[in-house]
Amino acid sequence: MFELVVTGAKGLDELLQSELQQLCPERATKLKPGQVLLEADLADAYRICLHSRLANRVLLKLAQGMVDQADDLYRIADSVVWSEHFDVHQTFMIDFIGTNRTINNSQFGALKIKDAIVDQFNSRMGKRPSVSKINADIRIQARFWRQELAIYLDLSGKSLHQRQYRQDTGKAPLKEHLACAMLMRSGWAENMAAPLYDPMCGSGTIVIEAALMAANIPPGRNRKVWGFSRWRKHDDTVWQQLVEQAESEIKPIQTGIFANDIDSRLVQIAKSNARAAGVEAAIQFSCADAVKYVPEIETAGYLVSNPPYGERLSEVTALLPLFDDLGLHLKQHFQNWKLSLLTSSRDLFRQLKLSAKKQYQLMNGKLECQLVNYDMDERNCEIRQTQPLNSDFANRLVKNIQRSKKWLKSQNTDCYRIYDADLPEYNVAIDCYADWLVVQEYAAPKDVPENKARQRIHQILAALPKIMQADPEKVVLKVREQQKGKEQYQKLAQRHEYLQVSENGAKFQVNLRDYLDTGLFLDHRITRQLVQQRASGKHVLNLFAYTGSVSVHAALGKATSVTTVDMSHTYIDWAKRNFQLNQLNGSQYQFIQADCTTWLVDHQAKYDLIFIDPPSFSNSKRMDNTWDVQRDHVKLLTQAKRCLKSGGEIIFSNNLRRFNLDNEALKTLGLDIEDWSQKTLPEDFKRNPKIHHCWLLTDAG
Repeated sequence: MFELVVTGAKGLDELLQSELQQLCPERATKLKPGQVLLEADLADAYRICLHSRLANRVLLKLAQGMVDQADDLYRIADSVVWSEHFDVHQTFMIDFIGTNRTINNSQFGALKIKDAIVDQFNSRMGKRPSVSKINADIRIQARFWRQELAIYLDLSGKSLHQRQYRQDTGKAPLKEHLACAMLMRSGWAENMAAPLYDPMCGSGTIVIEAALMAANIPPGRNRKVWGFSRWRKHDDTVWQQLVEQAESEIKPIQTGIFANDIDSRLVQIAKSNARAAGVEAAIQFSCADAVKYVPEIETAGYLVSNPPYGERLSEVTALLPLFDDLGLHLKQHFQNWKLSLLTSSRDLFRQLKLSAKKQYQLMNGKLECQLVNYDMDERNCEIRQTQPLNSDFANRLVKNIQRSKKWLKSQNTDCYRIYDADLPEYNVAIDCYADWLVVQEYAAPKDVPENKARQRIHQILAALPKIMQADPEKVVLKVREQQKGKEQYQKLAQRHEYLQVSENGAKFQVNLRDYLDTGLFLDHRITRQLVQQRASGKHVLNLFAYTGSVSVHAALGKATSVTTVDMSHTYIDWAKRNFQLNQLNGSQYQFIQADCTTWLVDHQAKYDLIFIDPPSFSNSKRMDNTWDVQRDHVKLLTQAKRCLKSGGEIIFSNNLRRFNLDNEALKTLGLDIEDWSQKTLPEDFKRNPKIHHCWLLTDAG
């Protein structure tokens, strides 16, 4: 008899224990988080390896002891007679799991056990086995919890969820043992005569595992190499008897299993995987839109699926309309069915407008998920007429759109704002960039519960494509909070997708996903026009230039020269692309990567027009000191005035809401001051009059 530990995924503990009780009915089992313990013979251990659909690993205990100091690891490992388990010419590897204050590094723990093993071989045989991290003959697992260490032989080798039939997968594939858990939790595993349908099958894991279940094919059937294959105590006779018995118990499939996906490539992958598993003939595949297609199934059955759910809130945007349509489709065509759907975003399932029967917590890899069961009874199949266009948010947005149409006729731009937290409970800004929409969610007040804020943003994202008649794939969600320093222009993604937009004769590249800001500040639309109108025949300097949009307008306004300065190499390159997009080329256009606050100190050139739009605060690593616009603006403008020609102009702007311009200090510099804040406020930003401050500072001569 051996002490075995059978490990499983979080959330599957009770299911795994129940399965092991069926496989080894004569053995008592004990449940611990993520594992089941039992005493069993070698045949039981082999049986679990071959037949368990839920287990990850089957571990056979070799030694156990308390650890008070690092040398105890060595002592416990040395208590095992390793030559009884493998030969000196074989390779081995060690997985060390767990740490505490004494042993706070798993690599150190593995090294101590390795030393004990090779030292023992050396002392007894004068030779030592080699460690291999790839395809080792023997796999050893050490599990360390509090002060107790247990050392095991891994009988499974690679994780048991790897069934060896996957030829290829789609994005974020479902693990095989989790698919089995879904089938068990759905109720289908106890009623396999009923039809099974996966409308979004991906690479086919759920339906393939269902077919293996229905045919009583052991999940380990295709595995050629096990953790015990080269173990010295392996009994091949016992193993072969179990394999032969399992083969004799395979039976024909008596149920209908149906798989569908909208992606023809994934359907071909699913077919290939099913073929490798030996169950392709048992599954009927189709390629269609899940919210439009109805399989030819005569009786109600089980719909079990892992629909897309997006790991980030921004990825949910395009999925909301899908789930809205899916809910209606299920109500219309799947009466009396039982549904079991996996998600990491339960809020997304609210779009189905179904009442759940039961919910289970599961782990899909490292992602916390919920498996939600629904009965498609009379209540759930009732179609309630929803009127999203009659909500307060929708009504306000429609009014804003109608109002925007009037002033847009006098504008020449495809970038503008249509909503800016007009209703406090719908705390977002919505900007149009050509046929794209960017939704910026302002951080919710602390007194608004997170779940309520999330529900409201989902309402917005669900209604927006319908109201705006926009493609849901072209709706981008961002969360806008107060940013400081290096957080200001932090990356959100790395898609490198650029969209061309236009504004008053200028063309710009914007990036709607990768950064919090898009590359074009829409509230400065009028400011850029004023720069263009004043730029003719002048030498123009643009400090803190960002992506160079003001520089482009100055160049289009026939400036004699335009110098663009920004600290970021990324934004200087972006500015250059914007110039190329507008066919602006020549030595009169200069691009300088530098910290504006220090570059200006030693700069000697003179300019007719200087545009300055600094951040509110910065502590970037590229700067020698921190920057605070309230504290440092006089010093900055003093340096700028030194580079200003007689009679020249500085347009100074910033976005700090509580900013106060030091008028007295600037007058002593010989600057006349004109407040342009209202003058430069575009019509679509008048709901938020403090979006920026702007002044014209003129050299008094």
